[in-house]
Order: sequence, then C-alpha cells, then structure tokens
Amino acid sequence: MHYRLYEPEDFDALYAIEEVCFQPPLRFGRAYMRQLIQQPDAATWIAENGGRMCGFGVVEWAWEKTDLVAYIQTLEVLPEVRGKGVGGELLRRMEGSAWVACACTSWLHVDAENAGAIRVYERFGYQPIGKEEDYYGRGRAALIYEKPLAGVSDAVKL
Repeated sequence: MHYRLYEPEDFDALYAIEEVCFQPPLRFGRAYMRQLIQQPDAATWIAENGGRMCGFGVVEWAWEKTDLVAYIQTLEVLPEVRGKGVGGELLRRMEGSAWVACACTSWLHVDAENAGAIRVYERFGYQPIGKEEDYYGRGRAALIYEKPLAGVSDAVKL
C-alpha cells in the first residue's frame, strides 16, 4: 500500500470512493468535498494499491479559544480493503499532519452503529466524550471521540 497527499487530479477517484462509502443524504456533495480538500488548513491523505485509490481521509484544523484543534472530517476505505490496516494508517497520517500544524487535540463524529470505525478510532487512542442524537438523520446518533495529539510526534513519519 502506498500513502501520499492528495493532488487535484485525484478528485474523480476520491469522489468515486465517497459514492461507494456513503449514500444520500449522508454523502458529501461534490462541491462541498472540493471545498473541504482545498482548504489551506487541511490535509487529505490518499491510500493506493497498484496505482488504484482505495481510501482517503480528510483532516482540518482551526483555532478554538486558545488551542488549535483538528477535526477528522472523513475517513473512507473501500469495502474490499477494510480490515487490512488502511484506515488506521490514514488516521495516523492525518494526525501527523494536524500535529505538524501544531494542533493539540483531534476529534471526530462517528455513526454510533459503525462498529468497525469505532474499533479503529479506539485502537488509535480516541476516547468517547459525548453523543449527538440525530446527527446522521432521525434516529441515527453520532458518538463524539477525542484524542490529545501530545506524543503523536513519536509516531509521525509522513
């Protein structure tokens, strides 16, 4: 597996993964996805196997009061390569980009019923800090997870 930062010519392949991983109304629109990945305070990591994109992750960071905080916008891996460490490696690289930008904490929302994603986040040290009812639509709650990025520098090899 090869990991690298996003390039503009990656957009169609990236959005094709979005279409596989999320159905409307949970799918990001094309314009919104472009906006996310083109932000100056964000990083998009790509996972490729044999030149074929098989996953990506988007992290952004912003000031909240006196701290720079990272938010994992999305982490998406094609179904046929899930369970092989791709999501974890993308997450590690997103955390590294946030740490390099001086973010002190990373946080995210995850569907309360997405056991696979929850396992990945917990394996990487994310702790539940709350729940938001109806975040993904009526009756679909999101769990809110957070992780301090102190110590991430030891694992950062981008």
